Amino acid sequence: MSFNLNEEQQLLQRSAQDFFSKNMPVSELRKLRDSDDELGYSKSHWQQMVELGWTGIMVAEEYGGLDFGYQGLGLLLEASGRTLASSPLFSSCALGASALVIAGNEMQKSELLPSIVAGEILLALALEESASHGAERTKTRARKTAGGYQISGDKTFVLDGHVSQKLIVVARSSGEVGDKQGLTLFLLDTEAKGVTIDRLKMVDSRNASNIHFNNVEASEAAILGTVNEAYEVLQNILSIGQICLAAEMLGGTQEAFERTVEYIKTRQQFDVHLGSFQSLQHRAAQMYVEIELIKSVVTEALSAIDEGVGGDELAKYASLAKAKVAQVYNLVSSEAVQMHGGIGMTDEEEIGFFIKRARVAEHTLGDIGYHQNRYGEMIGL
Repeated sequence: MSFNLNEEQQLLQRSAQDFFSKNMPVSELRKLRDSDDELGYSKSHWQQMVELGWTGIMVAEEYGGLDFGYQGLGLLLEASGRTLASSPLFSSCALGASALVIAGNEMQKSELLPSIVAGEILLALALEESASHGAERTKTRARKTAGGYQISGDKTFVLDGHVSQKLIVVARSSGEVGDKQGLTLFLLDTEAKGVTIDRLKMVDSRNASNIHFNNVEASEAAILGTVNEAYEVLQNILSIGQICLAAEMLGGTQEAFERTVEYIKTRQQFDVHLGSFQSLQHRAAQMYVEIELIKSVVTEALSAIDEGVGGDELAKYASLAKAKVAQVYNLVSSEAVQMHGGIGMTDEEEIGFFIKRARVAEHTLGDIGYHQNRYGEMIGL
């Protein structure tokens, strides 16, 4: 496959980098954090992204989208990762809209996708229930009633949960904890009776929530896909999310590296530039090689989504991308702080924001260990 961007992709990449660097630099994230902003993102900046069509970049034209594919979405997320831009782009579009495209029926897609594209609603995926990733761990129960289902349980680390209008909830409609069968996806309103949302203050200053469901009523029309058979569909949704998150992490990795190289080229110690020290040159060279590798990994994974790859094959791409990019992001952000010296440990220097984002992103949708184990199992190790 070709790793070169075509003319349209290059234009999108330049536009995205220009937008995020001018409108949503790291200093904007600092302002949101310091002001304890109730939304955790800028509504005006989000509206600009909506007007640019980015909320529907991978949505088909019949639902109001641009149908530009996941390679296009990946370029947007990569650019946003460079400035640590806080927005619902990943939660509502990469995860939420993808879930609707994959699992929704025609009525659900026709009703909700245009609203997501138009920025009228935000959609969040409520999956995790503990520090360990894995849909089969789901304890939240969906009990059959005369009018549909009644959902009870707790979800944690729901990205953008407190600002979303609708939730895609993973619940166990049959079987026991640990079973892959027996899972069902439900579309619920965040304002529904019995839903309680508590915002979390994350170390990377991004949005997440804990959500409690107390006998929440869900009609048959709220079901996404087939009852008791959501696991395989969910794996495709999560694989897409993991690959898209890897694209964002790639952007952060590149930015942290470029800032560090610029710093050691200009910072002097005892009248000598830090970049003249061979040991630092070797460490920078190693980081450069690793970054070039993950560029290829992410590009191939995004291409696989656009080519219609699914199931275990897509999961392999996802685990390889998520594990490798997380490793390199951790490496580069740690080296960046060390090479910046004492100031790198202070809140005054922005490089510290990257190491925080690297650690939180690693544990989102499965950490390095989870994806290494899954990849090994899938290739027979």
